[in-house]
Amino acid sequence: MSRPPVPRIGRSLAGLTAVAACSAGLLAAPAPASAAPDPARAPGASRATGTYPNLAPRPPMGWNNWSYYMCDLDEKVVLDNARALVRTGLARKGYRTVTLDDCWMSRQRDARGRLVADPVKFPHGMAHLGKQLHEMGLKFGIYADVGTLTCEKFPGSLGHFQQDAEQFARWKVDYVKADGCNVPVTPGRGKEATFRELYGQLSRALRDTGRPMTFSVSAPAYFQFDGDSVWHRVIRWSSEVGNLWRGGRDIALQKSTPAAKWASIVYNFRYNSRLAAFQRAGRWNDPDFLLAGAAGLTRQEMQSQMSLWAMMAAPLISSTDLSDLPAAARKVLGNERVIAVDQDALGVQGRVVAQDDDFAVLSKPLKNGDRAIALFNSGSTPRTLSVTARAAGLAEADSYRLHDLVTGRRTHSAKDIVAREVPPHGTVLYRVTPN
Repeated sequence: MSRPPVPRIGRSLAGLTAVAACSAGLLAAPAPASAAPDPARAPGASRATGTYPNLAPRPPMGWNNWSYYMCDLDEKVVLDNARALVRTGLARKGYRTVTLDDCWMSRQRDARGRLVADPVKFPHGMAHLGKQLHEMGLKFGIYADVGTLTCEKFPGSLGHFQQDAEQFARWKVDYVKADGCNVPVTPGRGKEATFRELYGQLSRALRDTGRPMTFSVSAPAYFQFDGDSVWHRVIRWSSEVGNLWRGGRDIALQKSTPAAKWASIVYNFRYNSRLAAFQRAGRWNDPDFLLAGAAGLTRQEMQSQMSLWAMMAAPLISSTDLSDLPAAARKVLGNERVIAVDQDALGVQGRVVAQDDDFAVLSKPLKNGDRAIALFNSGSTPRTLSVTARAAGLAEADSYRLHDLVTGRRTHSAKDIVAREVPPHGTVLYRVTPN
């Protein structure tokens, strides 16, 4: 399978070589700046163990600008998409966190070392933007980087962790996504130790503000090709310092070809489906954004990504132009039966129970005792897919009720779970109940 483009993480990986001239002092915690107290204290913080509080009991849902707009964002773009979440009903269905990605900042900090919003793009500032989002009933998310610079060369948070965390708290931020570009590895310290220390510092800084801010960690994405043992170890400690983590490559951009977008979806599904053992309720593997609405994707491809992400209990974060969302994409994103699988209270990531190069079958236990079963045809021709009840982990029964969560059709099966003539790039998603 051809690999998808690597718009940011791949570029940043090339910049992770050791910087011999970097002093160890860069890793020291800065002197804390004064912070205004916030009445909303983060629940469940374990300061003794350093574990981040459980602020995301279900996979986060919302919108992020990056895949569609990249750096072409401003106050109008953000608010137009926020209003679209409300107008289309997607906010009511759970898509409530609106997150600004890279490029929202000015190129320089101010005289007091504080991050400053780009005055042209955001003339009213971040506090105003957050207030507007909160008044719509939405949450406010923002991007930072634990290195010296962000991926697009804006100011990083290294040396300013407490100051930036307190700034975010003053702006009433609800969600922080922290990237890992331009991280200097000091002499005598390895790459993993450096990343762990820096993400740990930002995690503690966010916790110490007292404001509950969901923390999205990008560290594992920078270790995907360093060997599984290292990659998996980074995922384990990421689950201690944050609530969710990016595991690998960025999803394709809007400007990518349709074929590259589809290849990117399949690639991110394939790697993330192998990480079920590292996910638990409140700590989520994140295979990146939903592309429903992106130019060139078919309805089957949009639905497959949505269904597979739901099976993996992945964050459902749209990255498209919601203000001009095609009806088919709106239907895919707003399917409450599929959303319920993703948001199921049991919080279990579905596992692959059968696969080859052109198909995969996943099974996911649900809170009420049902199972969600997805039959995914990644090939280029229609294909009938099936799995035995035993292989799918179903309780033994005389028969099974099958509810197709996309079409709404209800059928029965005496034994095997079968999806006939699944179209190319299509996925059939059943909710299965033993009789």
